Order: sequence, then C-alpha cells, then structure tokens
Amino acid sequence: MNGRQRIITALEIKEPDCVPLYIHGINEGPIIGIGKHLTDGLPEPQDFRLMNDNDKLKLVDTLFMIHENFDIDGITTFEIGHETRVDDLHVKDGFGVIYKLSEHGIPVPVGHPVKTFDELKTFKPPVPVKEDLGLLDLAIDRFKGQKATFWLMRGSFVRSWRLTGMTNLMMNMISNPEFVHTVAQMMLEFNLAQLDLLVEAGLDVLVIEDDIATTKSPMISLDHFKTFVNHYNRQIVDKAHTKGLKVVRHSDGNLWPLMDTLLDTGYDGINPLEPQAGMDIKKVKEYCGDRICLLGNIDCVDLLPSGTPDQVEQAVIETIDDGAKGGGLIICSSNSLHPGVNPENCIAMFKAVRKHGQYKETLNHEE
Repeated sequence: MNGRQRIITALEIKEPDCVPLYIHGINEGPIIGIGKHLTDGLPEPQDFRLMNDNDKLKLVDTLFMIHENFDIDGITTFEIGHETRVDDLHVKDGFGVIYKLSEHGIPVPVGHPVKTFDELKTFKPPVPVKEDLGLLDLAIDRFKGQKATFWLMRGSFVRSWRLTGMTNLMMNMISNPEFVHTVAQMMLEFNLAQLDLLVEAGLDVLVIEDDIATTKSPMISLDHFKTFVNHYNRQIVDKAHTKGLKVVRHSDGNLWPLMDTLLDTGYDGINPLEPQAGMDIKKVKEYCGDRICLLGNIDCVDLLPSGTPDQVEQAVIETIDDGAKGGGLIICSSNSLHPGVNPENCIAMFKAVRKHGQYKETLNHEE
C-alpha cells in the first residue's frame, strides 16, 4: 500500500498493511531541526511569514523531504499567502482579524473587527480564492497520489470567535443568539465555497479544526455546542461526504461530554486525543473505535519535548497495542510538532511507527 491507501483504509476502520503515520501540524523550528538530518542551507528558525521567498521555498521543500524520507503517509496543507503584514509583529487575514506572531507556534488573534450586530451588518466577508490553496497544489504535484492530502479548515466556533472575540461570542450565545447564528452562517458559507475549491484541486481528507475544549471540559455547554457550532459544522461534513472526501474532527481538550454528538455527526476520524485531557486512547478505542478512526496521541506536551527516544518508542508501542487492532488508528502527536519538541524524539516517533506498526507481522489478532 502507498500512504494514501493506508490513510483512507484506516479512516474506513479497516486494517491497512501497517499503521499509518501522519503529522497533523508542524512549526518552522521542528521542520528545520528534523530537516538538518536531510539537507543543508536551511534558514534560521523564524515565522514563515517573515522569511524571504527563497527561505520559504526551502522550508516547504524540506517539509516535503521529511514526509518522503520518513515515509509519512499524509501531508497537512492549509492557507498560505492569505495574510497581509501589519508590522513586524502582526498580520491581518482576509476577515480583518489581527494576529500577533508568536515564537511559541501559531499566531494569536488579538484584533477582532466585528463586535456588534451593527458592525456585522456592514461587514463584507472575503471570498475564498484558489490562490490560497498553493500549499495543497504543491503537495499534490510533489506526491502524485502517493500520500493522502489533508486540509485544515477552521470550523464555525474558531472562525466566529476570531472575528468577534471569544468572550463576546459566548456572551451573545445567551444575550443575542441571532448575532451568533448570523456570524456562524457567514462562516459556513465561506467554508462551503472553499470546500468546492478543495474538491476541484483533488483533496483527500478535510480536517475541521475547531478547538472547543480545555483539558478539563468543553468551553460551552452541550446545548450551545449543538445549536451554535455543530449545526453548522455538520453541514460541512455532509457536503464533504457527498463530494467523496473523508472528514476528520480536530479539537484539543476533554471531548467526552461532546463525544456522542461528534459520533452522530458522521466524522470519519477524530484528532488529536490529548492525553493530558483524559482522552486515553485505549478508553476511546473501547468506546467508539468501531465507529471512528483515532488520530493521535503521542504526547507533545511532556514526552516529545523532554523524553528520550526510547521512551518515545515505548509510547508508540503502547499506542499501537491500545488502538490498532481492527484498523482505525493513525499515529501522530497529541497536537502539533511545536517549537518546543525535540527533533530527535520526532524522528524516534516516525521510526517506531514503521518498526512496530506492521499488521501482518507484529500485531496480535488473537481473541
């Protein structure tokens, strides 16, 4: 099997030839740290947005090399080039949201342009354009169907709170639900239009990336989740399925109070199953492993930054033992490979999956 075949088979809750390996997200630092084993002339670690064009091309090429040399089965893609630079520390997206660049990972939303219904009435949202799919196009051209292509699409909750501010959005769920619904519908229309472009480009797997929980619990009630979030994301899932795509739900945190709703929505996979949030992969496998593929959950909070390669290998073995039987497991970290991870531990994770993840040779299928 090639990587694409492994990923699709696992998402269908079937056994491929070996457990698929996937990088959900990776920042500039780990790309460079891992890439030093493969190539020379890498740029100094800094935010991609601040690099010159040559360094950007080198970084993307190195990202692809990592997937090739370590036999990663799926490649994550997302929008690039859609932001404008405000100053050395800030960028602005097409919705007018201002982000502060961070050395710790993804930029942090700090400026929310729509706070009230009056502002919303005069707000003109952007229209998705094919040019924003450049990374997906490059991946499809590079891997030519040998690896599954994933696209990270921000869901209803994240897109809405970035536009309006999180506290403001949550307060309006109680005081002015029409405002929240109007914002969510606008974001749904953007996402559905972008989905058409993704299908046309040849995408395999859509990831609805919509963080909704802390390590303790969801950030909103189950009723509010169903009403203001899942109602809209479900329409994306349904349309993606009619277009032949697989759909994965991403959210950090403790998802147990939402799990039945997520299962009923029809997602093919769930990610990243954060260990520190009680999303034990053995428990999740027993609860719903016959209904949804599990993507996770090698600890990126403590283990990948501070553990040893041997400890990483043991964690991979345990994850395979707990989640691989019968198919429906894709191994990745418990979130992104962020700037704090040890590149050597990332490489240890890659190698351990291939060493221990062969279904026919090493996995126990006895009842």
